[in-house]
Amino acid sequence: MPDRSILKSTTHTFLTTLTQSPPPPLSTILSQFTSSPNTTPLIHEAGLPDLAPFLGRDFTGQDGVKAYFETMGAALRYEGMRFEDEQDWVIDEEKGCVCVRGWARFIAKETEMGWDEGFVYRLKIVQDGGGDGEWKVQEYRVWADTGAAYLALTGRLNNLMKGDDGGK
Repeated sequence: MPDRSILKSTTHTFLTTLTQSPPPPLSTILSQFTSSPNTTPLIHEAGLPDLAPFLGRDFTGQDGVKAYFETMGAALRYEGMRFEDEQDWVIDEEKGCVCVRGWARFIAKETEMGWDEGFVYRLKIVQDGGGDGEWKVQEYRVWADTGAAYLALTGRLNNLMKGDDGGK
């Protein structure tokens, strides 16, 4: 299992990659994830799959990681992503996991409707390929405001925020 310093440094590297503006190439993000068959990466963003194509299903393997970021990136963009201070992270050395809160403004690309939200990431850090590989993210689990995402993607968020739900 990784020690606390490895968990922190791997998490910092991952979060720094996500907060770059403009966003880094997809290959840079993919390089943060495991790629070996015995440490297959997993991404899961909680929510009903009917609300958005990147919600409520497992994206596995490097192809799955790529598909998640392509699917999410085709629908949304974000600005001003930031994370809580390291001393507020929840670190479980025994399980090799870090939970961290973040904030950003998300915008639906098709409708240009946006919202500010807080979200939580749970990262599982392992050695890629087992005992002697680099420390990387194996699991990336996301809990975020799926309702706002759905409303923005369907063009109803702004009316709702103004107090007019459009008769729906």
